[in-house]
Amino acid sequence: MLAKLGQLPSDSPSASPPAKTAAPARKTPTARSTATGEVHPFVSGKIKRSVKPKLEFKVERRGWFSLAFGWLAFLLGGIPAFATMILRFLFPNVLFEPPQSFKAGYPDDYTIGAIDETYKEKYGVWIGRTDKYVYALSTVCTHLGCTPNWLAGERKFKCPCHGSGFRKTGVNFEGPAPRPLERHWIGLADDGQILVDKNIKFQREKGQWESENAYLPWT
Repeated sequence: MLAKLGQLPSDSPSASPPAKTAAPARKTPTARSTATGEVHPFVSGKIKRSVKPKLEFKVERRGWFSLAFGWLAFLLGGIPAFATMILRFLFPNVLFEPPQSFKAGYPDDYTIGAIDETYKEKYGVWIGRTDKYVYALSTVCTHLGCTPNWLAGERKFKCPCHGSGFRKTGVNFEGPAPRPLERHWIGLADDGQILVDKNIKFQREKGQWESENAYLPWT
């Protein structure tokens, strides 16, 4: 019966064991793309996460110096201006502007036919004297506001800006000035000195030179 059925596989010495099924080959990881298009590289089978470099704001030393110098210049320029504004607000017309009225000595201190420039720079006034009166002239040119010069040799005022000319009485006679120089209020103080008030002005073209206090009678 054994001959009919044959020998069992395990009983035959020449029978080879059944071949084992080969395991599927292990895939080597490769780079892959994500949905956002970013590629993740693989190193030693592990995902190496990409690290974005930090954004650093670098300013050169020269830039810092320039910036610091700019702020320093701004502060040095702004603080004095601000302080000046405060002082002008607290002390108007006291520290920064000359008074509008002042004493100008005695009438006999002035020479007939001459122009005195003692008060030109501080008060903007010339004092003149004729054989009949004393008067106070404004130093502001009636053209564009420049300050004319008194030319004693030519006996006239001459504006350096546009060439306007005025006689010693203040009457315009050459150049673009449209009208004579203005006169200021003039009178005598209690002590006998000349008193000039710049708040009050007299214009010749309006007939005001003949008004009281447009001149000080003195012979």
